[in-house]
Amino acid sequence: MANWWRAFPRAARRYPWPTNVLLYAGLFSAGDALQQRLRGGPADWRQTRRVATLALTFHGNFNYMWLRLLERALPGRAPRTVLAKVLCDQTVGGPVALSAFYVDWSDVLAFCAADQLQPCPCELEDSIHGTLWFPLGHLPLLFTAER
Repeated sequence: MANWWRAFPRAARRYPWPTNVLLYAGLFSAGDALQQRLRGGPADWRQTRRVATLALTFHGNFNYMWLRLLERALPGRAPRTVLAKVLCDQTVGGPVALSAFYVDWSDVLAFCAADQLQPCPCELEDSIHGTLWFPLGHLPLLFTAER
């Protein structure tokens, strides 16, 4: 375990893009599995696999490239520069990432509704209507709305 922990920063410096994408996939998957565990239901590994796929195919890549672009456009660590980066991220990057989440989610809902031969429970798909997602930095905060 200790050798892996020391090798991770070297891999991140040498291969930043793949390391970032894999880290996103791992964190998204762990977050999904934890949410399922906290709800008390059985583990839905198909759902976790879909979440990991979304992180691998879009979120990890988008956030890596977006933050690189932002750092090149606004270099530096001065408070004014950091505030400009945060504002750009929240006004441009956050809505793009959030839209991608919901566009992907609408595909899942469409496939679930169109699948008449094998009805699926779609518990997670149905629960999205009671959930609001807000981007804050790079951590989505989940607020459950009353039905």
